[in-house]
Amino acid sequence: MPYIDTHCHFNFPIFAQHLTRSLGAIRQAQLQAIVTPATQADDFNSILSLARSTPEIFPALGLHPLWTAQHHDEDLDRLRHLLDNHDDIVAIGEIGVDFYTAELAALAPRQWEILSVQLRLAKEYSLPVILHSRKSHDPLSKVLKDAALPAAGVIHGFTGSYQQAKRFIDLGFYLGVGGSISYPRANKTREALARVPLEQLVLETDAPDMPLNGYQGEVNRPERVVTVCQILAELRGESVEKIRDCVWQNSLCLFPKLSAVLS
Repeated sequence: MPYIDTHCHFNFPIFAQHLTRSLGAIRQAQLQAIVTPATQADDFNSILSLARSTPEIFPALGLHPLWTAQHHDEDLDRLRHLLDNHDDIVAIGEIGVDFYTAELAALAPRQWEILSVQLRLAKEYSLPVILHSRKSHDPLSKVLKDAALPAAGVIHGFTGSYQQAKRFIDLGFYLGVGGSISYPRANKTREALARVPLEQLVLETDAPDMPLNGYQGEVNRPERVVTVCQILAELRGESVEKIRDCVWQNSLCLFPKLSAVLS
């Protein structure tokens, strides 16, 4: 069974400018699909173009909270226009809220405003969402409960507690498992991901970011999703084959448009 990386910024220059080599590496690792989310409106066209030319790439479009100060209302209008005209978009993402720094926290009203519009788009177009959440799990879960999204989505790079994980899972969301579980100091997250139902987990790398333990300072790569799978298997005391097969099915359930292509 091949792998799916449900979150990799494959449009970033480190991959896109060396496309032949990058594709060779992911194919050797049996990576059959990579969901590539946007961070800014400037990413939209390049991601759509990459997806058209590369069968392994599946596009997600959205406005990332880290760039809140640069986002404009016109960007949201552009997102709607692309949703109207591109049926290959598999999700709205990467979207969410981030209160990690004082500067980001000061932009909280605008972050919530942009997120609200994108959640409405996800509901209107029946698409899942790819959610960035940092220092914001509790208020975000309340907003998602009220939003009642028909297609739910994934909490990307989840690093919260078991209680926070259960809250998202009870709302129908999946949890993205990435490099953070490779760090022994991440006890809270490792415990949570060892306890939650396997049926609510998907694998991701967030490449070129979120390096695994032992690779600090290096560019993260999508093919390391295989290592993430091995670490999750060790953490849960289950076989790699069981983890791999289950998260494959989970990924297809999370992103129905992948299922239509890969099943």
